[in-house]
Amino acid sequence: MAIQVVFVLILTFIIYMIGTLAYSVRIVGIKTGKIAVAFAIFNVFALVSRTANAFQAPLLAKTIENSIKSGNINDMLHIFRWILVSATFATIVGAILLPTFIKVFARAVQSFSIHRSIPKLILHGFSKSGIEQFKKSITAPRQHNIAQLKSLRRIPKKIILLNIITSSITNVGVLSSLYAGCLYPDYRTTCSTLSSVINGMATILMFIFIDPYISVMTDDVIRGECSESDFNRCIIFIVFGLIIGTLLAQILLVPAAQTIAIIARVI
Repeated sequence: MAIQVVFVLILTFIIYMIGTLAYSVRIVGIKTGKIAVAFAIFNVFALVSRTANAFQAPLLAKTIENSIKSGNINDMLHIFRWILVSATFATIVGAILLPTFIKVFARAVQSFSIHRSIPKLILHGFSKSGIEQFKKSITAPRQHNIAQLKSLRRIPKKIILLNIITSSITNVGVLSSLYAGCLYPDYRTTCSTLSSVINGMATILMFIFIDPYISVMTDDVIRGECSESDFNRCIIFIVFGLIIGTLLAQILLVPAAQTIAIIARVI
């Protein structure tokens, strides 16, 4: 496996793990009563994710160019599937780390009230006391929380289903367009630009249905109209839906690439 591919897999892992941990922000915001501060601090992690994404794209493009030149297009399908495996593994790891991250992140939000500076907060995190606090915050997922997946009581089934669909589309959008470009190099540019259309549909679903529902539910918890346990159960189901979405993307990869290739030739 080429060194570029290894780096792409590592960057994919970082991006998807941070994306999974992002769902803890609202939980921490509710626990601490400082939702705005929680989002502001998490932007540091989001910056790491965006930086990893910026390096991932050119590395993947370089790998595709080399495969087309050498005629080993079939190898790209295996690489894309490994990328999705990395995404699945990262999402699972992110889900396992959620209890620990919630505790660590809650401490960070409280500490920010004292330091009122992101650089100082980061330095505190790497200090002796910060490391000790991290060790004390390490928490394994409780069996009770995992068992909640067996019950669909007060769970928005349509939202969870839409989340799975959105996750699978987002996971497969860019990869399928790139693979379509590998299958039909003459339409490579057109295929790559179609990824924004596919991801755009997923973004519309996210911002019209899923994100507003979670936001309203967050407000309901703050007003006391929804319990924290029900809210946490909803987040658990959403994160579980992310994992299913990465698995579903494996099935959609080739059909989506073929569909994109057809559209690229027609338009």
